[in-house]
Amino acid sequence: MPDQKLTVAALQAPFGDDTNANIETVAGLIREAAAAGAQVILPPELFQGPYFCKTQEEHWFAQAYPALEHPCVTALQPLARDLGVVIPVSIFEKDGPCYYNSLVMIDADGAAMGVYRKSHIPDGPGYMEKYYFRPGDTGFKVWPTRHGRIGVGICWDQWFPESARAMALMGADILMYPTAIGSEPHDDSLDTAARWRRAMQGHAVSNVMPVIAANRVGDEDGQVFYGTSFIADHAGAVVAELDRTETGFITASFDLDFLNRHRAAWGFFRDRRPEFYK
Repeated sequence: MPDQKLTVAALQAPFGDDTNANIETVAGLIREAAAAGAQVILPPELFQGPYFCKTQEEHWFAQAYPALEHPCVTALQPLARDLGVVIPVSIFEKDGPCYYNSLVMIDADGAAMGVYRKSHIPDGPGYMEKYYFRPGDTGFKVWPTRHGRIGVGICWDQWFPESARAMALMGADILMYPTAIGSEPHDDSLDTAARWRRAMQGHAVSNVMPVIAANRVGDEDGQVFYGTSFIADHAGAVVAELDRTETGFITASFDLDFLNRHRAAWGFFRDRRPEFYK
């Protein structure tokens, strides 16, 4: 039976070419967040290295690994076990001839609970992910971890209300989104930071469920990642946030019993009419 009080954390940092250094950056922040009481700790998307999808270059395929052999997974499993924390780990996955933008959920005993593969794959200037990743074939996932039922989407998934609702219908207690998002190379005047937040705050309101988003920061060859990682409560209010440049973590605590009662009281799931949604 998971604890009914849940403390979550989101991490934010810049990442470079050295995978081991990136893993150590994340591990250090995980230790700090765990010391502050966090039980489920979310690193950003594809923290193994630079966000390579801004261009189409075949040499990046060599950076993919089978999910359970990925160095980010094997390095963080013992840390999760030692600290007793849950860590959703975003990876570049190779499965035979297929490549995916994936996530391995590590439970608080260090065990890998399985793999989620990103469902929605963007394709545009600076975010050419369709060159690298097949659309995910796992369907959405909600993980019954030691510390609660955790639903996780990956970056572009976070813009789709269907993703959040599907995970809510699967019984999620909270929703988490590891992210790599920043400047738009085709339009210097376009800053999506505010609407990025608003989309997920809407998911929180409509599902009466906290939402946690972890982004990277830094200038990667002119593509500037805008951070602004945040935690929103069940009403969509931002209760913790980081700015556009800082490296660090944020935490927030939630009462799962209250959230379950409050979700029922609002009636969003009672009053659904899926027969009209086709």
